[in-house]
Amino acid sequence: MRKITIDPYENTPRDAVVTARDYADGELFPSHRHQRGQFAYAARGVITVRTDEGNWVVPPQRAVWVPSRLPHAMQMRGPVTMLNTYIRAQAVQRLGLPAHCQVCDVSPLLRQLLEQALAVPTHYAAGGRDGYLMGLLLHEIAAMPALSLNAPLPAEPRLDRACREFLAFPSLEIGIDDMAQRTGMSRRTFTRQFRLHTGVSYIEWRQQACLLAAVVRLGNGEPVTRVAMELGYSSASAFATVFKHVLGEAPSRYFATHRA
Repeated sequence: MRKITIDPYENTPRDAVVTARDYADGELFPSHRHQRGQFAYAARGVITVRTDEGNWVVPPQRAVWVPSRLPHAMQMRGPVTMLNTYIRAQAVQRLGLPAHCQVCDVSPLLRQLLEQALAVPTHYAAGGRDGYLMGLLLHEIAAMPALSLNAPLPAEPRLDRACREFLAFPSLEIGIDDMAQRTGMSRRTFTRQFRLHTGVSYIEWRQQACLLAAVVRLGNGEPVTRVAMELGYSSASAFATVFKHVLGEAPSRYFATHRA
């Protein structure tokens, strides 16, 4: 595995810098942080992001927003082309970008702006074409809606341990009683504590965690039906309904389109 370095644009006196880089399957950024906010767009491939607060999956043609100074690890799930926009703190505040990590949709306009921004010099003229292009890019990033591709991790140690075990081997067949037993809690205590520490019910969290696992596997070319069945969905069509609700297309069409 080749060594990965962090792009050194922290002190550039401009609101945004856009870079592009290709990565091989499995390459990893160990836990690190940036002085700037990072908008990481997966032009190709699937990216997973982990922080102390949760686990995110970024499908092809989507992006993840990582606030400045937030420790996070990134791993490539298959060959990845990543376009990073590093955003200065003043611009983050002015645009009202969130203080938490989230996966974002990416509009056709934003894709074009990201590609055009790669040709913009690092020290672009703020009052010229390049400056206006970068300004429009930042406003379009700020307008992107969030996608439900996160499985939050609870701070409570027993819940955290059980959730990490689940994420290693996710399945819709792992019920509330199974998780309560893993934590040594009663069913009632488990359900109450789980919502208290994650903000969602265990059933909602389980659905999200299984969808994240499915996105990674489908991004690596596994068949939809096999992935759906092994994750415990009642049918491939039931899984496709959940997938389409979040990403706007059926899984077979979505991944076929973005591989092309």
